[in-house]
Amino acid sequence: MLTNALLEHPWLSPAALLLMVVLGPLLGRWLVPRPSLAWLSAGVALLPVVGLTLVPVDREVFERCAVQWALPAPGRVELMANVVLFVAPVLLAGVASRRPVLVMAVGSGASAGLEALQALVPTIGRSCDTNDWLSNTIGAVIGAVIASAALRWAQGSKAR
Repeated sequence: MLTNALLEHPWLSPAALLLMVVLGPLLGRWLVPRPSLAWLSAGVALLPVVGLTLVPVDREVFERCAVQWALPAPGRVELMANVVLFVAPVLLAGVASRRPVLVMAVGSGASAGLEALQALVPTIGRSCDTNDWLSNTIGAVIGAVIASAALRWAQGSKAR
């Protein structure tokens, strides 16, 4: 269902990414003095990650794990969506924890764990793909960069 919508409107993922890059530092800056709200928001931002990676789907898995390496691009709808999926949780948790690099590493590791789980539990109808991990990791890096910018901005404002 979501994939069909993204295929019909391939501009949605790049537009969402652009929106997060533009508005993310503003939101992050606003959340710096509100870590509890940032943690809550990070938890809410993880719900789509869980829903899109672990909720069982009714399909037969023919390949346990695809090993391939392709960079996301606007025409590669699923890869772009995988980038977008990890930007918000890493941004929000990075601001809440004040440790965006650590959160980025945890995000990349969590993505690898999700892919491994998909490979080990074929009954959920999902197959692992190294492209998904790579795209999620790129999203985690973007989220960490935005969180770092927001934290520096807040620190600069505090110093004045």
